[in-house]
Parts: sequence; C-alpha cells; structure tokens
Amino acid sequence: MAERTERKEGGRPPAHGGRRGGPHPGGPRRQFYRRRKVCKFCSEKIDVIDYKDLKLIGQFVSERGKILPRRLTGTCSHHQHVLNTAIKRARNIAFLPFAAG
Repeated sequence: MAERTERKEGGRPPAHGGRRGGPHPGGPRRQFYRRRKVCKFCSEKIDVIDYKDLKLIGQFVSERGKILPRRLTGTCSHHQHVLNTAIKRARNIAFLPFAAG
C-alpha cells in the first residue's frame, strides 16, 4: 500500500505571471532589434587618444570615476586598451579623479 503525498499549494508562480490569456494577450510580441555598437575611434578615424583630451576621455568614464567596459561603449579591443592607458595617465597627473565619492 503505497501512500501518495500531496504537494502543497504555492511553489513557482505560473509562467504567464498569473494573468488570463497568456503572457501576451494582445497578439504576438514584437521582436526587439538591438543596433550593433560601433567603435567611435574607428568610425571617426581618430588615430591618437591623448590623455590631455579630457572631453574625449570623459565620455568613457562613469560618474563614479570608473572606466566603462567595451560592451557598454562599443569600442574595439585595440582602442579600449589605448583608452585605458590614456585614462590611467590622466588620473596619475590629476586630470581625472580616481574615484568620485
């Protein structure tokens, strides 16, 4: 005589969020098209990233003083490496802050 154990109510919520008519009752969901990021330095043919050019370098530093990653800015690996060097040089001679607090 095998006894069955009943499951308690609860657990994971339904996949459609509990609404009637499924996840998208208004019809099929539109596809989101993400535009491919392009390296600013390659597209504008900027050869030299100078540590003294704070207007250019400042676009790639967050408000907190952190260097923004490639996946957010869209820069290629070569220019990201040169940009990191320029930002670090600008920090060392106090053109840019190490951290904004």
